[in-house]
Amino acid sequence: MTPEEARSPCVYIIGAQCTGKTTLVNALEDSFHRNDLKQSTTKPLIIREVARTVLKEKQFSRDDITTSPSRALQLQKHILEAQFDAENAANAPEGPSSWYICDRSGLDPVVYAQLFVGEEAAGELLATETWKGLERRMKASIVILCEAGCSWLIDDGTRLMPEGMEQWMRIDTAFRSLLAVREIAYAVVPKDMIAIGERVELVKEQLRKHSLL
Repeated sequence: MTPEEARSPCVYIIGAQCTGKTTLVNALEDSFHRNDLKQSTTKPLIIREVARTVLKEKQFSRDDITTSPSRALQLQKHILEAQFDAENAANAPEGPSSWYICDRSGLDPVVYAQLFVGEEAAGELLATETWKGLERRMKASIVILCEAGCSWLIDDGTRLMPEGMEQWMRIDTAFRSLLAVREIAYAVVPKDMIAIGERVELVKEQLRKHSLL
């Protein structure tokens, strides 16, 4: 067993944009920093969404995703690599924690490449060693999909906004389809589960199944 395989299962909070992923990650962080864990369990590291940093550092805009297929694919490749680097850093043997909670995942750039560039582009990402490493981690972890169609949809000026409910649900469907095809187990935060406390409790129930709580 490798050191990485010996780690506790990690948590990935994924799904279409504007479904409350970051809010949920922040609420989980607050909860666990109040020591709502088994005595033998370390507090999780938090891996923030890497796409925002990539957009800024690589000088992309959200419009590149919908107006330039070549730029869109290049962006998703950068995001995939940034996700891999972030998880590698969190997986370092000398790290302060044995597990992490991740805002998004390596699956996200694959989904957006598929939807906004095409199947061939998604296949190119899926064939990389980078994705294969990320996929192994996801399969050994807890994956939580935040369902689209919830009551909030706020433009923060950075992330790509769906053109309407139809596109929003199409992204949600793409996540579910890829999770199924890649045989990655996941639990769903229902769109009608508005209270953040209920959303946190849903994740905690998954953690209990893995004896982390």
